[in-house]
Amino acid sequence: MPASSASMQRIHVLEIESMLRVEYAGQPTRPFSFHNEMYSGIKLFSGTSHPTLASEISAYLGVPLSGRDILKFPNENIFVQLHESVRGQDVYLIQTMSPPVNDNIMELLIALDCLRRDSAGRITVVVPYFAYARSDKKDQPRVPITARLLADILTTAGADRYIMVDLHAGQIQGFFSVPGDELTAFHLLSDYFVTRDIPDSVVVTNDLGFAKKARNFASKLKRPLALVEKRRTKNDARSEVLSVIGEVEGQNCIIVDDEISTAGSVQNTVNLLRTQGAKDIYVCATHAAFCGPAVERLRSLPIKEIVVTNTIPVPPDQMLPNLKVLSVGPLLGEVIRRVHEGRSVGALFNE
Repeated sequence: MPASSASMQRIHVLEIESMLRVEYAGQPTRPFSFHNEMYSGIKLFSGTSHPTLASEISAYLGVPLSGRDILKFPNENIFVQLHESVRGQDVYLIQTMSPPVNDNIMELLIALDCLRRDSAGRITVVVPYFAYARSDKKDQPRVPITARLLADILTTAGADRYIMVDLHAGQIQGFFSVPGDELTAFHLLSDYFVTRDIPDSVVVTNDLGFAKKARNFASKLKRPLALVEKRRTKNDARSEVLSVIGEVEGQNCIIVDDEISTAGSVQNTVNLLRTQGAKDIYVCATHAAFCGPAVERLRSLPIKEIVVTNTIPVPPDQMLPNLKVLSVGPLLGEVIRRVHEGRSVGALFNE
């Protein structure tokens, strides 16, 4: 670079520094930073999939939900517009992937793009229920890994972080190229059953892949664990139970799982436990993804109580008399607070 050009560049830099000194005269000196100190505030936005949960998170944090318009045109195109600027803000976008699943995913992606183009400082997607989580590997020839695809799309659309609850498989965390937090409703559900203090009880899991979490659940309740062996059909739509590993005769059984979808596995497990001499049967799961014949199946089964969380909204027509819904709002609110303040999330669970 010629000497004259270098001199001119140096003069230009000195002019900028002088302007900054004038602009910030009298204010305390603060170094520039790309950590949390750079964000000018926190903003909460909600999609349309679960407004009740978003309101609970907002109330816990004492931070109002920011205004936005989300419209669906007659041609089914989705339109999103923010009511205020998010430039430099630490933004949290709350949207669960409940039915209509694909509409809610598309709405989330469009909202992400909207926030990114308005120069948000950081965007964290808060997705209590992550759809397509069962498509996490090639377990058959010529099939996709849709969970990985969805993770890639969220990142491309503008997500800088994610917060999710009880992913179906731990490896899904590795599908994301951005950092995030997978939370668990284990403590919420287990604490509930600790207070219930059901005598002569045993914890049962109908998914061997869920055995580790079920073992921790049983340890928290100080109860034994039983395993139900099952086998799924090729299209993963139906399952059959094979045997029970553990003692359930004369015991009150607490079936634990991460998700209730069609309730086929629950139905088979309950029927098997009854034939094995089980007494009262309880069912608990994080995600109430009731679809197809799930509600009717659950209604017809001799289940004492069904305990789920509100990661997915439960409409009035699915609110069974024996259904108990626990809120993850305070949990998500506290995690958002810790992420924004740059504090440990693991410490919340003594990790």
